[in-house]
Amino acid sequence: MDCHIYGVPKLKTIKIFLLTAFFFLSIHVRASALPRKPSSSSNSPQINSNSVLVALLDSRYTELAELVEKALLLPTLEDAVGKHNITIFAPRNVALERDIDPEFKRFLLEPGNLRSLQTLLLFHIIPNRIGSGEWPAGLAGDPTHSTLSNDRLSLASKGSGVKTVDVAAVVHPDAVVRPDGVIHGIERLLIPRSVEEDFNRRRSLRSISAVLPEGAPEVDPRTHRLKKSVSVPAGAPPVLPIYDALAPGPSLAPAPAPGPGGPRGHFDGESQVKDFIQTLLHYGGYNELADILVNLTSLATEMGRLVSEGYVLTVLAPNDEAMAKLTTDQLSEPGAPEQIMYYHLVPEYQTEESMYNAVRRFGKVRYDTLRLPHKVMAQEADGSVKFGEADGSAYLFDPDIYTDGRISVQGIDGVLFPPEEDTEPETKTSRPAKVIIAKSRRGKLMEVACRMLGAFGQDSHFTTCQ
Repeated sequence: MDCHIYGVPKLKTIKIFLLTAFFFLSIHVRASALPRKPSSSSNSPQINSNSVLVALLDSRYTELAELVEKALLLPTLEDAVGKHNITIFAPRNVALERDIDPEFKRFLLEPGNLRSLQTLLLFHIIPNRIGSGEWPAGLAGDPTHSTLSNDRLSLASKGSGVKTVDVAAVVHPDAVVRPDGVIHGIERLLIPRSVEEDFNRRRSLRSISAVLPEGAPEVDPRTHRLKKSVSVPAGAPPVLPIYDALAPGPSLAPAPAPGPGGPRGHFDGESQVKDFIQTLLHYGGYNELADILVNLTSLATEMGRLVSEGYVLTVLAPNDEAMAKLTTDQLSEPGAPEQIMYYHLVPEYQTEESMYNAVRRFGKVRYDTLRLPHKVMAQEADGSVKFGEADGSAYLFDPDIYTDGRISVQGIDGVLFPPEEDTEPETKTSRPAKVIIAKSRRGKLMEVACRMLGAFGQDSHFTTCQ
């Protein structure tokens, strides 16, 4: 059927039809080229300005907010707020600035302990809303609640009306209230058991289970093993003879302990060596020595094997200032770093007190070293212990940096070298020996007779007169 518009010629009708089709086609192409808006059913939660997270970052709890940002927990908390309401227990700024142990704070801020910091902060957040009016009264029901760290927190109310969270008291209930959560101010930091155990494993044994510097340990003369000190009342006779009560001589080397099958088990020497090297790094000023023990040489592994076999060691540790004085020639020879360090390893367990008592009693004491057969000499000087002689001497600078009963680290302010040995034999010019012939002695009468014979020229006939 022909398409015809009344009052319009047929050719013009066809042109109008084509222009209309082209117009609608161009509109469709433009619409398909426009970017599509993201659907409202996106998985990423939308956080508005009235959120409890925004209120936390702008609240008085600036220390906690700073830790949350350092722990990279904002995406995790945004996801938690998008799913359900949360309750945050925020410690005071004073609790995170002055009340916390500085060593524990350094542990949390180390990059390698990020997971421990995240676990600690998530331990303060409960994935449901608990206002001050919803606090459990007394111990009725189940007072524990699961946290975002998968640990459990106990909430309780004391008779005086004080609300508690675990071991901390709530000092500002309902400090911040928002539609998606609430923040309660607490007096102290909450530490989960897993973070505490991780901290105890990684910190130096000096602060948890190390032997305090109270002199050299007592040794049983029969078994040559460490024994506990026996308290002797005043006026009582000594437990051991006077010879056993004297300090052990420097040449006394400890006997190796039994192996893994023995009654005392096996010493974990590698862990102890790692602990004392980590203590050197945390102590500061001994980074060069730690670098030599771990990277330049294999001495750390050798020391771990010795301690595992039951030996004890005292490390005379030169500080960084002393190590910087070493020249390239002293370290360039093959095995030079090992030989230098061997001279600083004493196969005995000595502390600052035991060495000072020894030099006070005996004057000069020579200790064996692992650089056989050289010994290092110690003597008293200026109220301290001085090692070595003349220009190559060093003073005990940082006493008892690390003491755990098997390894003792004593900081010194110089690098020790064994005294130079005279390798060239003394050459003496040999002189010809002078032969002295002893003349026979004659009496006075024979002397007079020889003179008389000599007057007549007859003395040559008698051997006695020649």
